[in-house]
Amino acid sequence: MPVSRRQLLAAGMGLPLWTATAQALPRLPLQFPRDLGSHPDFAIEWWYITGQLQAAQRQFGFQLTFFRSRVPATQGMRSAFAARHLIFAHAAVTDVADKRLLHDQRIARMSGDTKVDLASASEADTDVQLGDWSLRRHGKRYQANASGADFSFQLGLQETQPLLLQGDQGWSRKGPEAHQASFYYSLPQLQASGQLRLGGQSLPVQGQAWLDHEWSNSLMHPQAVGWDWIGMNLLDGSALTAFRLRTQEGGTLWAGGSLRAAGASSAEIFDATDVIFTPERIWKSPASGASYPVQWSLQIRRAQANTGSEVFARYTVKAVIDNQELDSRQSTGAIYWEGLSELLDSLGELVGRGYLEMTGYASPLRL
Repeated sequence: MPVSRRQLLAAGMGLPLWTATAQALPRLPLQFPRDLGSHPDFAIEWWYITGQLQAAQRQFGFQLTFFRSRVPATQGMRSAFAARHLIFAHAAVTDVADKRLLHDQRIARMSGDTKVDLASASEADTDVQLGDWSLRRHGKRYQANASGADFSFQLGLQETQPLLLQGDQGWSRKGPEAHQASFYYSLPQLQASGQLRLGGQSLPVQGQAWLDHEWSNSLMHPQAVGWDWIGMNLLDGSALTAFRLRTQEGGTLWAGGSLRAAGASSAEIFDATDVIFTPERIWKSPASGASYPVQWSLQIRRAQANTGSEVFARYTVKAVIDNQELDSRQSTGAIYWEGLSELLDSLGELVGRGYLEMTGYASPLRL
C-alpha cells in the first residue's frame, strides 16, 4: 500500500523515515562523474549551492538546496505512485541593501517513474529537478534555476578549480563513532553569472559560488542537536571549510574542515581538535524566538610549513545582515539560519565571502 500520511508528515517534520545501522560506511573510493549523481541506497543526500552575487552596486546572496530522503517502507512496492524517495528543495535570496531574506520551499515524491514523478535525481551525474527548479551539470558548467513568489534566478556556474574531497579522500567524519560520517566533496570558487529577478525587476548578476554534495546513512550523534558550518571563497582564490557538531549546552561534540590554497591540488584537512568556534554576537529571531550567533570567532590550528610547529589562524565570521532565518516547516521541518557572511582576518581585513549555516537552535535537528 502507499506510504502513510503519518509517514509523510514525519518526513515533513524532519523526522527520520529510516533506521541507520551502527556501522561504518563502506569506504569505497569516489568515482566521477558517477558520484556527482544520486545515491538512492543511502538514506539522505543533498546538493547545496550558495554564493554571493553583484548587480552594479547591489549585493545579494543566494542558495539552492535539493535534499533526497529514502523512505524504507515503500522500497518493495511496485506501484508507480509509491514514494520511494522524497525530494525537498529550498531556495533563498538575501537582499543586502534592503536587509531582507526572500525564500521558498517545495516537496515532491520520487518513485522512479518519470510519467508520474514531479521530482527526479539522476544516478549518472548532477541532474536534480523538482518542478521547474533544477540543478544540472554540463561539462564544467552547472545551471541552477529556482523561483519563488517574489524572486527567481537562472544562474550559470563555471568551474575554476578541481573537486575538493573533504575529510579523508571524500570520507568525512561527523562524530566520535565510525558510522557518524558522510561522503562529501565541494566545488569552491565557482564563477556565477545570470539573471536575478526581484519583484518585477530583472537584474544581470555575477559573482562567486560554492557547491557541496553529501550523502550518508547516519550523520549525527545522539548528543548532537545541530551544527555550525561555513564555506568561504577567499579573495586570494583559496577555499575554507569549517564545521562543528554542537551539543544542547553549546559545546563542540565534533569538528573538522579544510583549507585549500589557490592552485593547490590537495587541501589541508582539519580534525576534531583543530577547529574552535566561539560566539561573539547573538541575534534573536522575532519570528521563532531562536537565538543565533551571527558573529563568530574562528580559530584553526595549522601546521607551519618547514618548521613542524603549530599556529592558530584566527578569523571572524560575520553575517552581512542578521535576519537570514529560514522556516522550512512545510518541507524538511526545520527552522534554521543560513546566510551570506564575510570572513575577516585577525586584523579585521576582509579576506573572503561565503555562507554560514546554523541548525538546531530553534529545536534539535534529527538526521
